[in-house]
Amino acid sequence: MKTPISRRDALKTIGCSLAATAAYIPFTNSLSANPKKTFKIGACDWSIGHRYSLGAMALAKELGLDGVQVSFGQPGSANDLRDARNRKAYYEVSQKYGVEVASLAMGLLNDFPYASYPDAEAWAHECLDVMKQMNQKIVLLAFFGKGDIKNEPELQKAVIRKLKVLAPKAEKAGMIIGLETWLSADEHLYIIDAVGSPAVQVYYDTANSNKMGYDIYEEIERLGTEHICEIHMKENGALLGQGIIDFERVRDILEDVGYHDWLIIEGARPKGAEIKESYLHNREYLQAVFNA
Repeated sequence: MKTPISRRDALKTIGCSLAATAAYIPFTNSLSANPKKTFKIGACDWSIGHRYSLGAMALAKELGLDGVQVSFGQPGSANDLRDARNRKAYYEVSQKYGVEVASLAMGLLNDFPYASYPDAEAWAHECLDVMKQMNQKIVLLAFFGKGDIKNEPELQKAVIRKLKVLAPKAEKAGMIIGLETWLSADEHLYIIDAVGSPAVQVYYDTANSNKMGYDIYEEIERLGTEHICEIHMKENGALLGQGIIDFERVRDILEDVGYHDWLIIEGARPKGAEIKESYLHNREYLQAVFNA
């Protein structure tokens, strides 16, 4: 069933009052040139225990990280980025600690599915409006938990239909919508081809794809920089370098395909291990493997 025109028109104007009244804040562009071809290393705010919290930036500084992937939440959530005052606070703490906002993430879609939850589509449009104000170029759309679309063709059709509305807005603004899912490379490419916009790409996760039994090394090589916008350096229940992912091989493939953007650490913490101790190891490990 086609989406009514009136609804599309309404979605296209979401956030217009926000954009009209909020001052632009010059955050670092996460897709800026990287002439030294070194990798910036960051972490998800939720992985270091600071979802929706400004404390993520201070801890990232303590851990020696270059940046943080920041969560975009529901309206009225803690430090809601729709509010210009909160964006300003993130900018000020970013400047104070010299830690960048690497990208945004809509992890809330795991509980409020993009394919079916009534407000999720509007939230994605609002996120793009916020990204413009924050000079951000990448947002992760999550498809796990209640939002899982693996082996769900009707849900995938709904996602494609909604992305066809969202993608032109992102493309016009030079932004990228990164899909993080349980899908294989082929299944991701099916959605990307169906939407037909370079603004829709894959947010690749090493541990999630490995857990599904995919050949992650072949997938990363095949998807390349044309389709991978950013990557989670992840292990399930183990520190980086002490699990099943061969990160040296990942490094070589990323070099081959010309990827020199953010490496975002997610998970990679044994059960019961301290966050600080784990993430100091993980950052030092990636630094040694990717930037030696």
